[in-house]
Amino acid sequence: MSRGVEPPKKFEDFAYVLDYLSHGKAGIGKSTFRAEPLLQLIGETYFTLLEATPRSGAIVSQGERIFIGKGLPRQKISHILGRINYNDLTPAAKAELPIAIEEAIRNNENRFVEFFNNSHAITPRMHSLELIPGIGKKYAWTILDMREKKPFQNLQDIREKTQLPDPIKLLCRRILEELSEGEPKYRLFTRPP
Repeated sequence: MSRGVEPPKKFEDFAYVLDYLSHGKAGIGKSTFRAEPLLQLIGETYFTLLEATPRSGAIVSQGERIFIGKGLPRQKISHILGRINYNDLTPAAKAELPIAIEEAIRNNENRFVEFFNNSHAITPRMHSLELIPGIGKKYAWTILDMREKKPFQNLQDIREKTQLPDPIKLLCRRILEELSEGEPKYRLFTRPP
């Protein structure tokens, strides 16, 4: 019996620093004790929550966007320790998370505009747009009607044409739900564990 082809692994190239633990962390839950400096990060593309060790002498600040990818030398990261769950984040990291997500949305605006322009129904009774907090059937129909006339150009265009409250905040709320729920029924923007 032959195995199916495994999908390629998805790696982040950039991440935002959620918290810098200069003295490491105590072991809590599944976490293990670490006495070395530690960073908690969120990836910019797949919103992967990660822990990493900074390079010796590197100056890193909360909210900073840093390179964590492969191929090029990492200026501020020594190595990625691995993925973590939302519950493994420090209180400071959880407080920084919405700010970092909103910045990632702004830096990847085209990806989210494409979602509004190309999203589809996930069941006969529910459209994927309705998974965004604040978008019910009425807003979903308005978005579908407006994008049929002319595709949206940017997030501000969506806001102006549909009277939708701030799309960045709504998208951020959805991403936070996907990260904090553990195993949501539908994933729109985050990488599964």
